[in-house]
Amino acid sequence: QMALSGVNMIFATSFGYGPDVNNVAARFPNVKFEHATGYMQDQPNVSLYNARFYEGRAVIGHIAGRMTQTNTIGYIASFPIPEVVMGINAAYLHARAVNPDVQFRVIWAYSWYDPAQEAAAAEALIEQGADILMQHTDSTAPITIAQDRGILAFGQASDMTAFAPEAHLSAILDVWAPYYIERIQARIDGTWEAGNDWSGIPEGTVGFAPFNDRIPADVLAEAEAMIEDIRSGAYHPFTGPINRQDGSAWLAEGEVAPDGDLLGMNFYVEGMTGDVPN
Repeated sequence: QMALSGVNMIFATSFGYGPDVNNVAARFPNVKFEHATGYMQDQPNVSLYNARFYEGRAVIGHIAGRMTQTNTIGYIASFPIPEVVMGINAAYLHARAVNPDVQFRVIWAYSWYDPAQEAAAAEALIEQGADILMQHTDSTAPITIAQDRGILAFGQASDMTAFAPEAHLSAILDVWAPYYIERIQARIDGTWEAGNDWSGIPEGTVGFAPFNDRIPADVLAEAEAMIEDIRSGAYHPFTGPINRQDGSAWLAEGEVAPDGDLLGMNFYVEGMTGDVPN
């Protein structure tokens, strides 16, 4: 409907739109398509873009590992796609690095936005002993549950502080505007070309909501130092040695994960319990 209406550029902003984007793009070669978090690029008028959210999740994993009192962190996941799996792994690795006793409990919501489902998941994780919640879903339900239950939580995609000022420690921000402006300008100028953009903290695509004063000063200083190291390129959150969940070697000492491994990630790292759904 959008293409038929005469628009000349379409942003498809969810992973599952991939097949339809490529099907429609084949019928409308003069329309430029931008697909977020996808991998299908069958047509020359389809471009891909994503954000390195794992960088932000490494930072909040560090904070969570330092602040948990029960050594149990709850994680509400959306869909078992590489973007989400690598976020869980990044958060866990950095929580474990500062707290070897930490455990992650993951509940899959199979939705990006379902307040009732997310609230139920939050309650279940708290019952399992989690005193800090993370989410890769978009409603404010988990953080409001956290506040009601007297625990801590990290939001997702936007600053959710107003919904749970006591519980909300921070949130990873999806800062898409600069990319959208750049790509739309390229379309206007006639210089648009299909590409595959994957940017993060250095480019400003991944940001953070204000950090809550409840985060101890030394923990906040450590988190900010990690952010700066990622921004400068001095640190990559997936740097070996890292093993897969079954104990087999993945990254050797000092080895940095190739983008191809991350973009196809379908496994947990060593120490995680449970299975990645198929």
